[in-house]
Amino acid sequence: MNQRTTADKWFEGSILAALILVAIVMLFPFYYITAVSFTSPIEYLQKTIVIFPEKWTLDSYRYLFSNNVFIQAAGVSTFLATVGTALSLIITSAGAYALSRKRLQGRRVLLILILMTTLFNPGIIPPYLVVRDLHLINTIWALILPVLTSGWYVILMKGFFDSIPDELEEAAKIDGATDMGVWFRIILPLSLPSLAAFGLFYAVAYWNTFFSAVLYITKPDLRPLQIVLQQLLIDSSSSSSGEIANSMVGEIAIPTDTLKMAAVVIATVPILLVYPLLQKHFAKGVMVGSIKG
Repeated sequence: MNQRTTADKWFEGSILAALILVAIVMLFPFYYITAVSFTSPIEYLQKTIVIFPEKWTLDSYRYLFSNNVFIQAAGVSTFLATVGTALSLIITSAGAYALSRKRLQGRRVLLILILMTTLFNPGIIPPYLVVRDLHLINTIWALILPVLTSGWYVILMKGFFDSIPDELEEAAKIDGATDMGVWFRIILPLSLPSLAAFGLFYAVAYWNTFFSAVLYITKPDLRPLQIVLQQLLIDSSSSSSGEIANSMVGEIAIPTDTLKMAAVVIATVPILLVYPLLQKHFAKGVMVGSIKG
């Protein structure tokens, strides 16, 4: 028995050590990016690699937050992540609630059509033609309306709504509530865990908007953060990246690499901060309403 217990402890210790090693390997790149972003220009130019800065500085962040190109891009991404997520949750939850009601005529046909959207991808050209014909090119709505909802998310949320007892809706109807009132006052409050989960998925997608911006946006003031970040990382000689890279603090030039690292940190931290705020909703039971006889 003692030998088995010792073996179990060794096994658990080896698993723990392996997990710690994997965590270090995964976290080190982000730590390195963060460390370089806070490194002073002189120290960065003198060292081959920076593991722990001798002198921490906010020069790169000060310059980025004073740069109009970067500020505009951050504002566009913030608008997409907030307004886009709110509209997507409204459309997705409303569609899922309607499909979860068995009295809806043509419900089976609608479910099949929505399921087909998850199986077949139309490609790039048809969505572009739709956006162009709706005169949405070079508008912020070109980055929201084409991806306003997801058929897969609608089906998943419908499954959640199916688990809510019909007696709740019947009781509300007896009290004079309309379908809109039932959805807004009963269904949505009971759906906070699922709304938090899907809201996080939508927010991450909107914040990381890149390819659709490449297709639909040519105006510099409508570019999201990921476009400016990509230009800064890949082509320092382009017009927008040059505006960011050609920076001075006093008489000291800020290295382009520290600006790149600072931009990556700024683009990553907001999403990292959202996860802890929504974690409690994932841990909750999704069924919070029950009927007592």
